[in-house]
Amino acid sequence: MINLVNRAGVFTLILLFVFQSCSSNNDSSDTAGAITPDKIAVQVDVVGKTAEMPNGDGSGKINLKIEAPNAKSYKIVVNNETKEFTTSNFTYEFTQPGTKTYTIDVTAYNGVKYTYASTTVNIFVARKLIWSDEFNKDGAPDSSKWGYDLGTGNGWGNNELEYYTNRSENVKIEGGLLKITAIKENYQGSQYTSTRMLTKGKFSFKYGRAEVRAKLPAGGGTWPAFWLLGDNIDTAGWPLCGEIDILESVGNNPNVIHSSLHSPGRSGNTPDTKTTTVSNSTSEFHIYAAEWDAENIKFYVDDNLFYTYKNSSTTPFNQKFFVILNLAMGGNFGGAVDPNFKSATYEIDYVRVYN
Repeated sequence: MINLVNRAGVFTLILLFVFQSCSSNNDSSDTAGAITPDKIAVQVDVVGKTAEMPNGDGSGKINLKIEAPNAKSYKIVVNNETKEFTTSNFTYEFTQPGTKTYTIDVTAYNGVKYTYASTTVNIFVARKLIWSDEFNKDGAPDSSKWGYDLGTGNGWGNNELEYYTNRSENVKIEGGLLKITAIKENYQGSQYTSTRMLTKGKFSFKYGRAEVRAKLPAGGGTWPAFWLLGDNIDTAGWPLCGEIDILESVGNNPNVIHSSLHSPGRSGNTPDTKTTTVSNSTSEFHIYAAEWDAENIKFYVDDNLFYTYKNSSTTPFNQKFFVILNLAMGGNFGGAVDPNFKSATYEIDYVRVYN
């Protein structure tokens, strides 16, 4: 029996299930005489559901009320999560953006005796901004959001040539833009300086959309990047921690955008990579993004999808990752530096992360 009731802007979906009792053969003294719950009425409130918004208001919230005579405890399985409680009211919030159909499994218990029911719900979850930096205040980047990798890092595993600093010569916010500048200069034994900034220890996330709006530097040997690294790198090491390269480009092959993933057995010269071409990447701003969930990691330029990686439970890409922005010089990927190179700037309008 299905009844729809409009109450205070929230439609109520009432699903009444009547099932034959499922009972245990355990006749121990603590369950003797227990009566098996013989009916389950599951009332599912989809928050904000209207005729215009049949799958809710985008909050992803549902409220459940369970009626099961003689029941003393309940178990709900929804979205691969199991919840157990002794009250008959339950609230749940879905977080994966989009409109999806979810199964809700309900079990009502009286001791070891139980009755089970299952239903589905259609729910819409709007994308929500969970972290961003708009780079609107001139000066140094916000220290509550960004830290730095400093030094040469022995070439950072790639035989890179730069010395990373947090000096204003190499990184600053000016006119609403973050500017990371690579400079040819003798500094601490290196021939080039630049900046590598990251949110490690300040912000990380599991699943969602990460995007940068950026104009790339020009010049042979430049290697700008926007990427994610697994939060557990200090304990697991690389590549077990996983790496998601949303944007890489090299000045020796201008306007070619690389998106790649690195994982055990698929690191270094990874096969998990694709490219796309942007004709004016060094003269115009473009949006480089990845949308990541348990099933897929999708890569976009200006919302044009060009690569889909099939994720699974066997990859490292099911944990929290932090964000990195950097401009490298030379190295295994950046290649030879133009002998006439003096400086180049990687300009970032914003970085945004959505649920």
